[in-house]
Amino acid sequence: MKKIKTFEDACAALGINPTDAGFTTGKPHIIAHNKLEVVVQALNEGWQPDWNNTRERKWQPWFYMGSAGAGFRLDVCGCDYDGSGVGSRLCLKSEEVAEYAATQFADLYKAYMTL
Repeated sequence: MKKIKTFEDACAALGINPTDAGFTTGKPHIIAHNKLEVVVQALNEGWQPDWNNTRERKWQPWFYMGSAGAGFRLDVCGCDYDGSGVGSRLCLKSEEVAEYAATQFADLYKAYMTL
């Protein structure tokens, strides 16, 4: 996990070209989402969420976004089950990995969640 410090590191781990059009052109939040899919895949190291297994925890970072004071910061990492509003492409395999992704890739999450 700690080897993936940048989007480029995630691409290298998965054998993906970081200069492909999906990562360089388009609306900023779409580019950020595409990059986050790669980062999450690299951090999960092959783990895929099993949506048929309600006992399996699936993690995602939650952020506090406010206009006054704190701005954009990690609030907590959430564990959700099959009723989650998060897409499976951005689920992480553990709380530790979710916290790492949230802090290491905060700029990507911010770009993804804001216009």
